[in-house]
Amino acid sequence: MTVLTLIWVVLPFLLGFVIYLLPKGDRYLSLFGAFTSALYVIPLFVQQTPINLQLLDNFGVSLTLDPLAGFFILTNALVTAAVIIYCWHSDLTAFFYAQVILLHGSVNAAFACSDFISLYVALEVISIASFLLIAYPRSDRTIWIGLRYLFVSNVAMLFYLIGAVLVYKATHSFTFSGLRGAPPEAIALIFLGLLAKGGIFVSGLWLPLTHAESDSPVSALMSGVVVKAGVLPLLRCALLIAEIDPIVRVFGVSTALLGVSFAVFEQDTKRLLAFSTVSQMGFILAAPAVGGFYALTHGLVKASLFLTVSRLPSRNFKELQQQSIPRNIWIALVIAGFSISGFPLLAGFGAKILTLKNVLSWQDVGMNVAAVGTAIALAKFIFLPHYSPVEAQPAQRKTEFWVAIAILLGGLFVANVGYYEAYSLENAIKPLVTIAIGWLAYGLIFGNVSVNLPVAFEEFENLIGCMALILVLLFWMAIS
Repeated sequence: MTVLTLIWVVLPFLLGFVIYLLPKGDRYLSLFGAFTSALYVIPLFVQQTPINLQLLDNFGVSLTLDPLAGFFILTNALVTAAVIIYCWHSDLTAFFYAQVILLHGSVNAAFACSDFISLYVALEVISIASFLLIAYPRSDRTIWIGLRYLFVSNVAMLFYLIGAVLVYKATHSFTFSGLRGAPPEAIALIFLGLLAKGGIFVSGLWLPLTHAESDSPVSALMSGVVVKAGVLPLLRCALLIAEIDPIVRVFGVSTALLGVSFAVFEQDTKRLLAFSTVSQMGFILAAPAVGGFYALTHGLVKASLFLTVSRLPSRNFKELQQQSIPRNIWIALVIAGFSISGFPLLAGFGAKILTLKNVLSWQDVGMNVAAVGTAIALAKFIFLPHYSPVEAQPAQRKTEFWVAIAILLGGLFVANVGYYEAYSLENAIKPLVTIAIGWLAYGLIFGNVSVNLPVAFEEFENLIGCMALILVLLFWMAIS
C-alpha cells in the first residue's frame, strides 16, 4: 500500500506534465486522474486501518491516510470529475485541464500530509493553481480577483511558516503532534494560516468575492474542495490534542453563524452560495470527529449548486422571482437545497444529524440557529418560480451538464446509505421542524426584506487587518 500511495500522490502532477506534451488528450488524462483518486479511497473505507508514512525522518514528509482523509479525497475526486465533464465540449484549452489536475493533486497532497512543512508546500501549490484558474479568462476583473486571492493567501502562509519553525524549535519535529509542546504563539500563527486558507470566520472573508466572480467551474472547485485543504489539518490537530479541540469548536460555531447571517440577506446567487460555504465550513469544524462525512456532502451539494446557477438567466434573486426557470434546473436546485438543509433521503440529512449529535452542550443553540439560517438561505432557490419546457433547451453542452450534475447529486443518494442508522422517528422530526421554521421565516420575513449588506470587511485593505485581529484572538485562546 505504501508504493500505491506514493504513486497516487505523484500521478496527478505527472498527468499535468503529460497534458502539456499531449494537449489533445487533456480531458481524458485529467478525468483519469480524478478516477484514480476515487479508486484509491476504497481500501481506506474497507480496511479502516490508517496508513502512516514517515519519509526522511523528522526532517521529511509525514503522510496519514485514514477514513477521515478518505471522505475529503473522495469529495475531491467526484467534484473534479464533474467539473471536467461539465467543461468537456467547451473551448477551454489544455492549460485549463492541466491546472485542474495539478490543483486536484495538490489538494490530495494537502489531505494526506501530517507535517507542517509538507502541508505548507501543498497549500502554496494550491494557491498558485487556484490563481491560474481564477485568472484564466484574462479579463482585468478576474486577474485582479486572482491576485487578491494570491496575496491574501501568501500573507496567511507567511504567518503559518513562522509558526511551523517555532514548532520545530520547541519539539524538533514538524509533525502535527508537535503542537502539544509548542508555545502559544506557534499555535496562533499556524491556525491563522489554516483559518484563512479554509475560509473560516473573518479570516475567510476573501472567499465571497473570489467564489462569486470566478467562472462557475472554478467556483465549484474552490467551494467544493479547495477551502477544505485548510480545514482537514484543523480537524486533525483537534483530534490529536485535546486542548486544541475547544478552539476549533469555537471557530466552528462562530463561522457557521457568521456565514449564514450574510447568506440569508444576500440577493446575488453566487455570493449567497459563497457565504453558505463559509457557514458550512463551520459545521465541519463544530464536530471534528465526524467532520469528514459532512465535508463530503457539502462538497457535492455546493459544486452542483455552482454549476447549476450558471444555467439561470440572472444572478439576481429579485429578477429570478419575476421570471420562471426551467423545471429540470429547478429540480436540481431543490435536491441540492434539500440535502444541505438536512432533508431525509439525502446524505445531508445524515451529516446534519451526525454533526448535531457530536456537538457539545454549549454549541447546541448556535448550531441549531445556523441550521435554521441554512434552510432560510436555500429557500431562495427552492421557491423560485418554474415551468416545464415544451422543447429541449438549445443551450450547448446540455448532456455534459446533466452528467456532471448526476455524478454530484447521485453521490448524495448513494452516500445517504453510509449513515442509515440516522433514520429514526426522533431524528427525522428535528430537521423537518428546522426546515419548516426556516421556510416559514423566509415566507414571512426574509423573502420580502431587502438589506444592503456591508462589504467593508471584504475590502482588500481590511482583509489583512482582520488577520491581525484574529492573530491576537488566537494567541489569547492558545494561552488560555
